[in-house]
Amino acid sequence: MKTLIAISFLIIFTACQGQQTMIDKTAVAQFDLERYLGQWYEIARYDHSFERGLVGVTATYSIRPDGKIKVVNAGYKNSLTGKRSEAIGKAKVSNPAEPAKLKVAFFWFFYADYFVIELDPNYQWAAVGSSSNDYLWILSRTPQMDKAIYNDILKRLTKRGYDTQKLILIAQAEAL
Repeated sequence: MKTLIAISFLIIFTACQGQQTMIDKTAVAQFDLERYLGQWYEIARYDHSFERGLVGVTATYSIRPDGKIKVVNAGYKNSLTGKRSEAIGKAKVSNPAEPAKLKVAFFWFFYADYFVIELDPNYQWAAVGSSSNDYLWILSRTPQMDKAIYNDILKRLTKRGYDTQKLILIAQAEAL
């Protein structure tokens, strides 16, 4: 009987270990693309290969002549005085009923999800996720973010199911 209980416990434990945490990736309901345009500073992000080692990272959004959104991501390799790296892409709203769910492409027509999941009513900070659990960014209109605001964003993201311990803080130059 003890063996049966131990095997049952092991099966349940193994099954629970294999399940991914459910994350609420719901995009914000109120979103004004015109207000979102402009420059954002990357305050924190999940680590991933295409930004690894970059600091002083910014994302700048503007409208292209064809109506799509021009995306310019820039940063510096390893230090704020390092070599500048820039990637230019495009974004689009794929469903006008959900304008905070964008599709972004930096390589041909291979689009990735870009979901604005938390947003300051005054468009001073944002949290961006994806349909994948592997991507998360915290953005600000200024190079530094007030610690209380940052902690509030972390609480919101934790409540959504994100592992905020995986966020890495991104060095930014001081505001002028």
